[in-house]
Amino acid sequence: MSMSAQLSPQGQQGQQGAQATAQGSAEFLTFRLGAEEYGIDILRVQEIRSFEEPTRIANSPPHIKGVVNLRGVIVPVVDLRIKLGCEKVEYNGFTVVIVLNVKGRVVGAVVDSVSDVLELARNQIRPAPDMANAAVDTNFITGIASVNERMLILMDIEALMASSDMGLIDTRT
Repeated sequence: MSMSAQLSPQGQQGQQGAQATAQGSAEFLTFRLGAEEYGIDILRVQEIRSFEEPTRIANSPPHIKGVVNLRGVIVPVVDLRIKLGCEKVEYNGFTVVIVLNVKGRVVGAVVDSVSDVLELARNQIRPAPDMANAAVDTNFITGIASVNERMLILMDIEALMASSDMGLIDTRT
């Protein structure tokens, strides 16, 4: 069973996102990791695919699940639950891979499920809590949004995937 939804930043959705940003709002793809709901910039998303077991790479860190062949492109796959220290959850029919375009590189991110695409006005987004002295790494959290009864953690997926500890993108250039 291969589910694949293509999202093109150059297509209609990308144009709407660019227009929304100019008007003081932005679109976010929302997904779940355990009990938490996260949002990432829709313009970073290339497509959403059903989870398939990647080919493991020897000596890779635990959060790097391996690689998959996506139409001739070898794509590293990161399990965000492991990377962000969430409880381990069984892979099931809802588990998906969000294929991202990060700094010109294609990367896959395993999440529990994808919820929807939300347009958030800037006034709906609150700053991330200041936890500089805490043992919590909030460098990749760009804000918190409350939508109806849902608390949404907004993250800079590009900064997370491009971070030096991920080892996916050469940051020396």
